[in-house]
Amino acid sequence: MGRLAAGVAVAFLAVVVIIAAGTAGVIGAVFGGGGGYGSGCAATVTTPGASPAGLTAEQAGNAAVIVGVGERMRVPVRGWVIAVATALQESGLVNLGNLGAGNDHDSLGLFQQRPSQGWGTPAQIMSPDYAAGKFYEHLLAVPGWQTMPLTVAAQRVQRSAYPDAYAKHEARASVIVAGFTGGTLPACDGAALSPAGWTRPVTGDEVGSGFRTADRPGHDGVDLIVGRGTVIRAASSGVVVRVRCNVAGNSWDAPFHAAMPCDTDGYPGLGGCGWYVEVRHAGDIVSRYCHMVRQPLVKVGQSVTAGQPIGYVGTSGNSSGPHLHYEIHTGYPATESNAVNPVPFMISKGVRL
Repeated sequence: MGRLAAGVAVAFLAVVVIIAAGTAGVIGAVFGGGGGYGSGCAATVTTPGASPAGLTAEQAGNAAVIVGVGERMRVPVRGWVIAVATALQESGLVNLGNLGAGNDHDSLGLFQQRPSQGWGTPAQIMSPDYAAGKFYEHLLAVPGWQTMPLTVAAQRVQRSAYPDAYAKHEARASVIVAGFTGGTLPACDGAALSPAGWTRPVTGDEVGSGFRTADRPGHDGVDLIVGRGTVIRAASSGVVVRVRCNVAGNSWDAPFHAAMPCDTDGYPGLGGCGWYVEVRHAGDIVSRYCHMVRQPLVKVGQSVTAGQPIGYVGTSGNSSGPHLHYEIHTGYPATESNAVNPVPFMISKGVRL
């Protein structure tokens, strides 16, 4: 496991831990263990003969097998993205045979599965259909896999010596999968996690003030109108990079005092985001969550998963009533110049605000 480039010798010890899961366990994971996430993120392979940009005919054919097996096994589309990203890392989507001296132990095939570790016979593993099915079986047996960062979920299956290597393939894997589902990833219902690993930051939301409108050209996000105390969730997995109280042109970072200016309701013209959090995601995307009712639930440096509670809706700072001001930035650190409209951004990630 963990081959960084096809045909390049990689010397490391990869120990694959086989997760024991009988047929009943796998079926339960598919149909009963998704916590409501699977049904809202189902998809159909509409273009099985797609040729996603940048792939050779061989790579595209192998990707088609991976998504086709995922559809047949009724795996939520998030699993298809994880599987394709894993195969990109392990084999470059090339069905690698034994490379002799360059082989990583007895690893074979798209996912570099090892016969000696119980993945199957060499002939079985060299079948892309079989290899994809075994990958999905082990993924579905991982509790909470759908809300994990992609690299964490993949690592729970692969047990690679390079556990963070899968993350860099997430964006490309999403594009590849979209190529087989009509050009876009399916939008998820409710608070479900999208195939690209994103979810709504609040549920039951209504979009109020929009992004940089004519009357508010400096409004770098959108206002999601929900009640005071509504749980705010991380829109995708990442690392918390800022927790701050910001009012009237002043900002305070941790350690916070028992009584902070952001603990009281704000008003229009006061200025500031009030209590807010920034999370840095894969690809240096940053999400910002403003006007929380009290000190956020997370700390700087803390890793969060998609959908994890990070605070509660309030009206601190420059605010006329309870709502979540939600921003997306396409660079780190977040600045005015890299702010983008969250509505189309989230649609591109399979989520409708």
